[in-house]
Amino acid sequence: MDTPPCLFDRETILRNRKRVTQKQSENFLLRELAHEFKERLADSNRVFTRPAIVTGFPEFWKKWMPNAKIVTDEEFLNLTLDNYDLIIHALCLHWSNDPVGQLIQCNRALKSDGFFMCSLLGGNTLSELKHVLSGAELTISNGLSDRLSPMAEIRSIGNLLQRAGFALPVADSVKHNVVYDSIYHLMRDLRDMGETNALSSRNKRFTRSKLFEEANRVYLKKYKLQNNKIMATFELIFLAGWSPDDSQPNPLKPGAPAKPLGEVLNHFELHSDKNKEI
Repeated sequence: MDTPPCLFDRETILRNRKRVTQKQSENFLLRELAHEFKERLADSNRVFTRPAIVTGFPEFWKKWMPNAKIVTDEEFLNLTLDNYDLIIHALCLHWSNDPVGQLIQCNRALKSDGFFMCSLLGGNTLSELKHVLSGAELTISNGLSDRLSPMAEIRSIGNLLQRAGFALPVADSVKHNVVYDSIYHLMRDLRDMGETNALSSRNKRFTRSKLFEEANRVYLKKYKLQNNKIMATFELIFLAGWSPDDSQPNPLKPGAPAKPLGEVLNHFELHSDKNKEI
């Protein structure tokens, strides 16, 4: 059988990241993500002694958690089976051609009752930019091309945890509204974060300046703030789950009552008798 085409071009992803190796400390998404991870780990009330972090930006995460094993987000992760009590998948699952496979590998590498956390860019990310680029391209070229990566919605991405075999799965999201002077400043920031287009189907021809001029005009018209700046939305989706263990609480089966019906009826009758005495 023929190998199915990859959604993302891995060589382009690595080239985009290589450009920003020296600027990782300036990446506000990484800083926000590190802050969120720190708070969520504190809420778990666990002390983790064998952590691993899957990432495309190793230098940043080495400084954040020096005792962690840093693993590149390759198709096959360099993780030892049943070896870690914590695995963090840090802001790279949205570039994976096999996200379920990544989650399964992480689950298998966790010890029993090990904790998994993941964050990725969600579907609301750059919603304003997607809108204005599509409109500008229709106006200039009378057609559309793949300029921004499709990103998962929280409803669909949360189901991946169960498919990967995690227990007690949780998914939530945090939105950040970031202010820019123009669309050009936004595009430059995306480049500096290594988050520019890496779709295999992207248009590889040089983009005409008229397209961005029109997109900037529409952006300012539709999303301009009072100070003549523009706003861009970044959505961080967070996933969390545990490697299955017998000590973990089991959820009720669908439709199962929290209490037996007889106990509820007896409780009701007892209160009814008391009311009659009064």
